[in-house]
Parts: sequence; structure tokens; C-alpha cells
Amino acid sequence: MDALQPYLPLIVNALRVLAIIGLIHAIVTRQQVFWIVMLAFGALFGGLFGLAFAAVYTFMVLLPAARGGGQVAGRAVARGVEALKPLDLRIREAQAELAESDTLQRRADLAALQARAGRPDDAQATLSPLLSGIYADDPVVLLTSAELDLARGQAAQAEAKLRRVDLKASAATRTRTLTLLAQAQEAQGQPEADTAYREALNAATTEEPRARYAAYLVRQGRRDEARALLDALDKAERRATNLYRRQEREWFQLGRDLRKELK
Repeated sequence: MDALQPYLPLIVNALRVLAIIGLIHAIVTRQQVFWIVMLAFGALFGGLFGLAFAAVYTFMVLLPAARGGGQVAGRAVARGVEALKPLDLRIREAQAELAESDTLQRRADLAALQARAGRPDDAQATLSPLLSGIYADDPVVLLTSAELDLARGQAAQAEAKLRRVDLKASAATRTRTLTLLAQAQEAQGQPEADTAYREALNAATTEEPRARYAAYLVRQGRRDEARALLDALDKAERRATNLYRRQEREWFQLGRDLRKELK
């Protein structure tokens, strides 16, 4: 121990740097809250437990990520940095990229940013050229445009576009299409919405159909049916991996809110 004494300040500083790096990584990759809290403690105060957690996080998370998923981690960091930019700046950059090269992906990206900024009319205008061109029947275009129609209160137009989507394209496309179709039909007061929600539940690739159907049942006053779905959603959350839990957090949160409402 005496031999290490001269090196202790260097070791503490190294661990503190690791705590800072780990904290950034944990926030960008959305790790569990306790990691973030302990790493923040180590980065800010350099406490024994905080620095110990920095070492543990390095060996348990950072190094495996660097060995097995360096490119994935890099993309996650890039997305995190991109997300820090003001939304207006990201929209201007996306508009400049679209002016440079007009592609389906760039139009879809710009439309998504405009929708997030609360500008559904601009987003729909961005997508409109695709609806009459070679991409008119592309699922990405139809689904994005239909979602924007719903945000603008144009449920009938959304339904018409959703009817054009090829449900055999993929399981994810089928899930998203039927979920949006159910929402569009519900907004129009159509009883077929119940069937659409049920079909979306079959082989669903996300928890959204289950959560949205439960919300629909609550609005319909069918509380027992809603409670059964919410119990299944709660069980799915408890059994889910951390990655899946983060991915589906919006729908798990909706389920928790609905359970409170039913109490």
C-alpha cells in the first residue's frame, strides 16, 4: 500500500476521468438511472463509491461496448450529440441537405423534424411530392403522411392512405399500419376500430397496439377488458430486457398511467 501512495492522486484522477466518460456514455446510451447517479457522484465529488462505480462501469459496460459494438456506440454518441442541437437548427440543416440531394430518406427525416416542432402542415407539404411520384406506395411515405393527417385531425384522409399500405411488406409495417388505422377509425367513430386494434395485436412487434387498445377500451367504458390488457403489459415490462424496456418506455408509461386511472 505504501508503494502505491505516490500514485494515489494519479489513480484518483484517472478514475474521475473514467467517471466523466462513463457518465456521458450512460446518458447517451440511456443506461439505468443508478449508473447515471453513481457516475455523476464520482465525476463531481470523487467519492470512494462513485470512483469504484466508475471502474465497475468501465469493465462491465464501456469495454464490452468498445469490443463488441464500437460502431453502434459511435452511432449512439453521434445521435446524442445531434439531439443536443436546437430543433430549428436541425430543420435548417435537413432543408439544406434536401436541397443538395432530394431523396426519400431526406424528405422523411425533414418531415419528422417538422412534425416534432409542431409544424404538421409543413411536414405534410414536405412529403406531398412523394405521394404522387415513384414513392407514392412506399410504406414509409404512406405511414408518415397518415400519421401527420391524424395530427391535423384529418382522420378520413389518413384512413385512405393506410388502406394503400401493403400489410405483407413486414410485420413492423403491418403493426404500425393497423394501429394507425384503428386510431383513424376511432377518430371517426367507426365501430371497426375495435377489430383493427385486435388485428394490430396479433403478432405485434411493439407494445404500442396493446397500450393504445387498452386506452381505447377505457374510453369505451370496458374497464375489465382494459385491466386484463394492462396486466399483460405490466408483465411484459417486468420480464423485458433493459434495451426493450427503453425502446418501449412510452407505451409502458401509458400502461402505468391507465392503471392509475382504473384504480
